[in-house]
Amino acid sequence: MVTKTEPESSDFDRDTALKAFDDTKAGVKGLVDAGIAKIPPIFLHSRPNAASVQSTPVIPTVDLQGVDGDPNLRRRVIWQVNDACRRWGFFQVINHGIPTTLLNKMMEGVKGFHELETEVKKGFYTRDYSKTLTYNCNFDFYQSPAVNWRDTVSCVMAPRPPNPKELPQVCG
Repeated sequence: MVTKTEPESSDFDRDTALKAFDDTKAGVKGLVDAGIAKIPPIFLHSRPNAASVQSTPVIPTVDLQGVDGDPNLRRRVIWQVNDACRRWGFFQVINHGIPTTLLNKMMEGVKGFHELETEVKKGFYTRDYSKTLTYNCNFDFYQSPAVNWRDTVSCVMAPRPPNPKELPQVCG
């Protein structure tokens, strides 16, 4: 998280700045590639109260071991996922059964996508979440008080997987 070091000027128009950034379809990496010298105000967060900052955060972990064979465990895991989503917005899953080789290949595809030329990525930049593959900066870009310094690529795989020809070659 990037924290504010100076107040925004009184002539700063957040809505205009958000739209201008979004219209570039270049994402955060586009800013970095352009060599920006100062983080734009839309990415600045207010400093948290020091008393509310946890010194050693613990990412919630959800263990799926045995979840298929035990209805009580399944209910407990569903509760853990719900709780982690509400309180944190994310969690780590262990004992999911997905081979490490497949996870590594997926990570290579994501990294490869983000390293594509900006003009190629722009073709996938959208806020239309009905699309199979979306690339953008923050799903809640226009709603959150401060934008997170990240770009996201996501691909809907169910109930119908995408046609591989519709995906960038690096993701296949």
